[in-house]
Amino acid sequence: MSEQKIHYLTEEGLKKLQDEYYNLVHVVREEVKMELAEARSLGDLSENADYDAARDKQSQVESRILELENMLQHYEMIDNTAQPKKGSSKVVMIGDTVTLKFLDTEEEETYRIVGSTEADPLNGKLSNETPLAQAIIDAKVGQTKEVTGIAKPYSVKIVSIKKSS
Repeated sequence: MSEQKIHYLTEEGLKKLQDEYYNLVHVVREEVKMELAEARSLGDLSENADYDAARDKQSQVESRILELENMLQHYEMIDNTAQPKKGSSKVVMIGDTVTLKFLDTEEEETYRIVGSTEADPLNGKLSNETPLAQAIIDAKVGQTKEVTGIAKPYSVKIVSIKKSS
């Protein structure tokens, strides 16, 4: 049996998943049932495009509901405001906001390290599963880390770490 993946979530991310789940179960699922009933009433189901479309939508909705149930059953809240582990208050952890200097371009970027469910790099939310995040987790301010990924390796320097609040 394979080990269950843990989904790291912020409080905001958990609320979004719970809201999406509620909407799918209590609103969208009912809408799809009505669409199916309406399509059935049109007659011959073998050549009924509306019925086929409603069944496809039902399948997508049910798949997403199952996916959300799995995430909501196997998540870990990102909470760095609790008592930090010994020595961890000065190192990068999931949930922290980190300013990095990319040594090849001398540019600085700021990212919040979040779980893959909430990742949104264009808005500064970096998945903890990316090569960049993997390289800097447990690093301290001032340290330089080598990042290896799909493209050529590059180096980043940790400029600052802001703990989540």
